[in-house]
Amino acid sequence: MATEGTQEVDSPIAYFLDDQRYHGKSERTLEAYERVLRQFEFFVEREFEAIETVEDADRRACMAWIHSLRGQFESSTIATYASYLNRFYDYMTRIGAFDENPMALVMEELSESIDTNPTRRELSISDMQAFVASIVHPLERAVVVMLLKTGMRVGELCNLDLRDLHDEFTSLELEWTPRVELDQRPSSVYVSAEPARGTVVNGEERTASNKRKRETVVPVDTELQSVLREWLAIRPDPVSPARALFLDTGETWGERLTPSDVRYIVEKHAREQGWYRTGGGTTENVTPHYFRHFFTTHLRDRTGDRGIVQYLRGDVAGDVIDTYTHNWGNRVRETYLDHIYRVTV
Repeated sequence: MATEGTQEVDSPIAYFLDDQRYHGKSERTLEAYERVLRQFEFFVEREFEAIETVEDADRRACMAWIHSLRGQFESSTIATYASYLNRFYDYMTRIGAFDENPMALVMEELSESIDTNPTRRELSISDMQAFVASIVHPLERAVVVMLLKTGMRVGELCNLDLRDLHDEFTSLELEWTPRVELDQRPSSVYVSAEPARGTVVNGEERTASNKRKRETVVPVDTELQSVLREWLAIRPDPVSPARALFLDTGETWGERLTPSDVRYIVEKHAREQGWYRTGGGTTENVTPHYFRHFFTTHLRDRTGDRGIVQYLRGDVAGDVIDTYTHNWGNRVRETYLDHIYRVTV
């Protein structure tokens, strides 16, 4: 029986689902979580005599479940199911209900194999530079460059507020006060783990969720700074007091960009480049998520430091991320600035 402090947790999966509902997860998402978690629960109780509840599952049981999915589902689906299980264990560990997350090491190896998936379209840095050069609109250019140089997810980009950016734009009249978390961390952007769809953050209800395990501070180099300056110079006044960083300049003028807005921007330019075809799938099409893959592959190859790349992606938690957070100035920032590629020419 799991415990949270002095509180007994009789049904960990039900407890987790209730908490996720309070955090604003949609019923559709909760149904997906429950389906996968119950499937895992049934598997380990059937295959492992010593395991009576999901709390007792160890790394080998998790690996066996992942292996059982192969041949039934595509690798992307397996990765999604694994991420659901990892989030469950990570959450229950963080609130003190479970002693450890048996999926932590499994996810590290699984994410590595997915990130290096050879079936994806392979684009060089020069290919991406030509792509970025074809984008003229300051907003669309800033969105694409932000994704390419930070590896953040679409929802995370949409949830950025001005306060999440710490940089000096002396030529602009626009002013804001960065988060306290960015003190002593100049030229950086803060990616929170907090926002969830349907919850109110910084005075505005969010339409997208961040999926980070922990908050992350990503350096902003001079190239990204330049692109952001061009965008901020024409950025319209926001509708919401939350002051989103990226705002629509079309029919919903001044409102926060949504994930569908970002996907439309990327798809439009990818089609023009011949990188997107209806029905093409992930093996052919360049989407916002492809930029996360591009960021991971090229920065890891350049630095040789998988840990820093995982930190920047928001893929690690606990002691590992604490190490990089503590050494942000003299390790993460310097390594990033020394090795990050240019995407403008």
